[in-house]
Amino acid sequence: MARGTLRIFLGAAPGVGKTYEMLEEAHRLAGRGEDVVIAFALDHGRADTRSLMAGLESIPPRVLPYRGTEFEEMDLDAVLQRAPAVAVVDEYAHSNVPGSRHAKRWEDVDELLNAGINVLSTVNIQHLSSLGDVVATITEVRQAETVPDEVVRRADQIDLVDISPELLRQRLGEGKIYAPEKIDAALANYFRMGNLTALRELALLWLADRVDEGLARYRAENDIQATWPARERVVIGLTGGPEGEILIRRGARILNRVNGGDLLAVHVRAADGVVHESPQALEAQRRLIQDLGGSYHIVSGEDPAGGLLDFARSVNATQIVVGISRRGRIAGIFGGLLGGGIGTRVVRDSGDIDVHMVTHPFVGRGAGRRRERDLGRRRVTVGFLLAAALPILLQLLLGLNPEPNVATAELVQLTGAVTVALVGGLWPAVLAALWSSLLVNYFSTPPVGTLTISDPQNVFSLLVFVAVSAAVAVVVDLSARRAKEASRARSEATTLSDLTRGAARSEDSVAGLLQQALDVFSVRGAALYTAGDGSERATADWQLVASAGEIPALGDAKGSGRGQPAPDTGTETTEQIDPSTRLVLFGRALPAGDRRLLGAFGVHLAGHMERRQLADSRREVLRLAEGNTMRTSILPAVSHDLRTPLAGIKLSVGMLLQKGRHYAPEQEHELLQTIDECSDRLDQLVGNLLDMSRISTPGGEPLLRPLRWYEVIPAALRSIPTGRVRIDLPPNMPEIEADPGMLERVIANIVENAVKYAPGSDIAVAGSTGGLSNETLAGRPAGELRIIDHGQGVPAERVLEMFRPFQRLDDIPQTTGVGLGLAVAKGFTEAMGGTLTAEQTPGGGLTMVIRLPLSTGTPSTDAHEQAPLVPQSFLTRRVHNPPLQTSPTEQR
Repeated sequence: MARGTLRIFLGAAPGVGKTYEMLEEAHRLAGRGEDVVIAFALDHGRADTRSLMAGLESIPPRVLPYRGTEFEEMDLDAVLQRAPAVAVVDEYAHSNVPGSRHAKRWEDVDELLNAGINVLSTVNIQHLSSLGDVVATITEVRQAETVPDEVVRRADQIDLVDISPELLRQRLGEGKIYAPEKIDAALANYFRMGNLTALRELALLWLADRVDEGLARYRAENDIQATWPARERVVIGLTGGPEGEILIRRGARILNRVNGGDLLAVHVRAADGVVHESPQALEAQRRLIQDLGGSYHIVSGEDPAGGLLDFARSVNATQIVVGISRRGRIAGIFGGLLGGGIGTRVVRDSGDIDVHMVTHPFVGRGAGRRRERDLGRRRVTVGFLLAAALPILLQLLLGLNPEPNVATAELVQLTGAVTVALVGGLWPAVLAALWSSLLVNYFSTPPVGTLTISDPQNVFSLLVFVAVSAAVAVVVDLSARRAKEASRARSEATTLSDLTRGAARSEDSVAGLLQQALDVFSVRGAALYTAGDGSERATADWQLVASAGEIPALGDAKGSGRGQPAPDTGTETTEQIDPSTRLVLFGRALPAGDRRLLGAFGVHLAGHMERRQLADSRREVLRLAEGNTMRTSILPAVSHDLRTPLAGIKLSVGMLLQKGRHYAPEQEHELLQTIDECSDRLDQLVGNLLDMSRISTPGGEPLLRPLRWYEVIPAALRSIPTGRVRIDLPPNMPEIEADPGMLERVIANIVENAVKYAPGSDIAVAGSTGGLSNETLAGRPAGELRIIDHGQGVPAERVLEMFRPFQRLDDIPQTTGVGLGLAVAKGFTEAMGGTLTAEQTPGGGLTMVIRLPLSTGTPSTDAHEQAPLVPQSFLTRRVHNPPLQTSPTEQR
């Protein structure tokens, strides 16, 4: 059975007339005699749509219950059983109610198509998956129901139902889309003129892309090479040189002269490696083309001109932008004899594609970096020595034969020429072949002992010997070079693979990459410098960012500390990553063959620097956002929580100041007590707000010193009601590093919090055995203090929320504080290098654990020195665990 066809009516927004157009098409097909049924369609309360549905056969929907409500869905089985020629299915992107056969309606439609049923359906542009985020940004409404773009693109026909935004708003105002009570809200929100214009443009562009895909497929299927200028496309040819930025900007200006079009940059890379390209230049050009809204492509090919033209034809380009050759005049003359440079051949073979040859400041300066061709100075020197000595040794060996033979001598000397070629390359092998031919002529060719050759055949034999020796030398030399290049390429590929893998895992660091460069390039030092003022001038102040190995001091020859970073020896290699960043290797000057790999290191370093800058920017944005949230949250705190104690003070003072009104002594005392309590509460609220601002403001650094827990506990508990807190500190707890004022506020806030949230509960302040925590802080041992209550506790899922500013437990009234107590305590603890955590108390309640690093100083162990620091009354309360008087602070 043949698969059915799918026709989709695409709209930019609700109300453009998709369903209406679909039903009109259904009537047209029915009038032509085709079997048409409405499998599922909604009139959305619109009379015109309802009248069109009335004239067609409809299959009753299937009713499905879900969460106590009944929903209507398409009865897929009934449609399949009815098996019409054409089925009308509205809302292609609809999500089916759980319990349906398929999760999405487009999957139902796919089953109808497989059954040979043709389908008419509708979809809005905002329901396409690829445009969901874009539409949400424009309309501030995120669509929950989406359909993959590829599913819609598979439709046999897509009809765009389009009306102008003005007409759509007019239809909305006339009540043809929504009910009257929804019109005003719709006009002011989703159906704003800007929204509708943007959605309309999205629909047109999306459909244009599909049309373009169809055109490309048709051209490929019919092998059409000629350009069809249906859409302006500018292709820019990049060589990897510095002129690429100029070409990209010229191509962008060309494209700006028309409305719409594509900007494509392509770099044709030779299959056997890169000769002239600069990785960092190509990376910068890739970013530029993407910033300008274009796309970047890399293709492989032996012929750059042919590869560029093939790519241009494959994308149906209308214009090509290439730069004038950077080769010198002499190289240009030889290039012209061989058929011309890349630009010349592109112009000659472009056909009906317009070509722009763009001049630039780098014309005539040479092609830049070239591949290293020699086998190494030492190896070539050894080859020349062998070329001079080996033929003589072989001739001495031949001299052992009493009957000289020309053929034997030539074969033996040919072996020597091949050996020289393997060691020293081409030119030593050519020298060895010429020197060997003279020796064979003198010692083996009649008349022996002279350079005269009597037999013409021997002349021909010697010429063939020289030619064969040279040819073998060329082949061996090329093979040796290819082997060396392959080994270098394999090493580069391994290094680049390591760099890429590290970048993908975000494991690379600047220092790690520099350390890796020391091993890869066998240098003694590597450093990354940036212009201190961000300047691109050559005279900028350079600052050291990171280094590895041994590097010289930063400065110019005079040691002024300004100018370019350079060593005293001059054996350095500088790679300009970007105008304000450079990588310098110290110890030796790299050969040209290693510069490409050095450029790859530069690109990775630049990427890591950008990631680090983005991370720093993100942290700064988060810090600013937290500060802004803090300031925003302070406003309701000031307007509600601070106003309450002020109102109590104002009321009591007003009553005392009333003329002609006398109060009994106990009444006057009650009013004065109210003023005192409200003043204390106001002081606590303001103090916590100031403490919170101290945490979030730079410069609020703690003043750390060696400290014992019992030095601050009495002051922290001085205002807690008598009998509420029990202290249990083991003797000789070691000293900790803490700020006395901060630690006092931490303990006071936690204890007051426990008193407030655990009324009637026994509250204990206890230290660990020996005062040591099982955990360490930044590798240092930690002292631990526990504040334990047996109140209602806090659910585990709300522990983190408890430490956020302006948080209260659900049943605590607003008048008990602004919710900063634990936030201040946690902030102060972390500022001192410690941690504040919460644990469930066995049997119910909450245990707050304060951990602070132990002091690195030597604690005093003399009992006589300790006695003045610890009041006898405090020790007695600690030993016998009686209630100790304490004070209130903030809230959980």
